[in-house]
Amino acid sequence: MQRRRGVDAGLLLLFAQIYQFGFNNIPPVTLALLGLNIYLFLNPIKPLLYVCISVNEGYYHRDWERLLFSPFHHADDWHLYFNMVSLLWKGTKLEQRLGSVSFAVIIAAFSQLIGVVYVLVQLLLAESLHDPSYKMQCAVGFSGVLFALKVLNNHYHPGGSSSIFGLHVPNKYACWAELVAIHLLSPG
Repeated sequence: MQRRRGVDAGLLLLFAQIYQFGFNNIPPVTLALLGLNIYLFLNPIKPLLYVCISVNEGYYHRDWERLLFSPFHHADDWHLYFNMVSLLWKGTKLEQRLGSVSFAVIIAAFSQLIGVVYVLVQLLLAESLHDPSYKMQCAVGFSGVLFALKVLNNHYHPGGSSSIFGLHVPNKYACWAELVAIHLLSPG
């Protein structure tokens, strides 16, 4: 789980998206989250192998700081790009609706709860399927938080549809369509 160095096309596209969106149009917490994720992509706290969350590392070895670090590190520039473009849209919409303080509290809660849920689901899968490999699977990234934000966004803005790669999908199913699309574009 080590990133390669070189030209990061996803990072360049992300900067272009942010520039096109306009810095003045991005609320402060969303902008800070974008900045934090980009900064940690360029200057990781530790190598990905030491920040990713898994049953083995988080639960058995009690390395709980992984819950704090794993959501804000990304495997590669495309992982960062897709997550941050999603954050740009969802974060802006929700932060404007809820206010910056409430949105910051929600992000803090979701970023930690997602890691806990991930560990519990992986532990449940390992035990119920009698497959210990689930305990070793390590995860990083903001995707879980974004799916939680998508559900919250659908609560505050019911109905309508989202365009996922040109296909219009009802908002209540958009989370699942995004999950499939991300898995197809970036397996693992």
